[in-house]
Amino acid sequence: MKKDQLLTRRRALLAGAVAVGAAGTAGVVALRTGGTPEAPSAPAAGAPARHLPEKPSAYRLQPLTGYGPPRAAPRRPPVRHEPLLRISGRGRTMVLTFDDGPDPRYTPGILDTLREYDVRAMFFVCGEMASYNKDLLARMADEGHVVGNHTWSHPLLTKLRRGQIRSEMERTSDVIEDAYGERPQWFRAPYGAWNRAAFQLGAELGMEPLAWTVDTLDWTTPGTGTIVDRVESGAAPGVVVLSHDAGGDRSQSVRALRRYLPQLLDSGYHITVPRRQYT
Repeated sequence: MKKDQLLTRRRALLAGAVAVGAAGTAGVVALRTGGTPEAPSAPAAGAPARHLPEKPSAYRLQPLTGYGPPRAAPRRPPVRHEPLLRISGRGRTMVLTFDDGPDPRYTPGILDTLREYDVRAMFFVCGEMASYNKDLLARMADEGHVVGNHTWSHPLLTKLRRGQIRSEMERTSDVIEDAYGERPQWFRAPYGAWNRAAFQLGAELGMEPLAWTVDTLDWTTPGTGTIVDRVESGAAPGVVVLSHDAGGDRSQSVRALRRYLPQLLDSGYHITVPRRQYT
């Protein structure tokens, strides 16, 4: 009699265990199919269950940023076959650009004049120069100027292999990001010598190629008056002016800016920086 009672009790326990296991399995399946079953009494596998507090822990880190949709990745610019020469915009807009710097002998004077007239400009910097003058890039950022990539050592890109061009661009973008606060969105080939690899690599690195419309040829030190005349005679809506703030004696360029900038403003020109469509 005792043996029969023991067998009956064992069968009941086995039947109960089967029922519990079935309930747990049903919960997992229903969850995957969108149902809302009751939670199983115990997990079928995995780490042991923890007793979670009813209220958030005081030691749990709180988010520091607001909620919102994730930021979209920046759109890559198209691979162009020639650089941009002009800008589009309303009215009499022009862009002033300065290459090869920054140079602590001349760049501060240019920045002083731009700040005096509340004007923004573009500086296409060489990474090697920028690495020694990061404070000037930080000032450009503070005062609202745009910094572009002019390669690391100002080589003739058409004489370099593809890997060398990438290195020249990437190293410069890294320095700009470190000192300016963000990676450049524009690049300019030294000597205006572009090739297919430069266009492709520039686009891969998120940069648009910008050339110029008016070349002051200030690197030839033609005289302050000559530089002023070239800018004023070439002034027109959408024009991009090329000057230099490094690469030699640029004192004429600094003095010329002080003369032609107020005259351009008095003539109704709006000196601005270009805006990218692919940001």
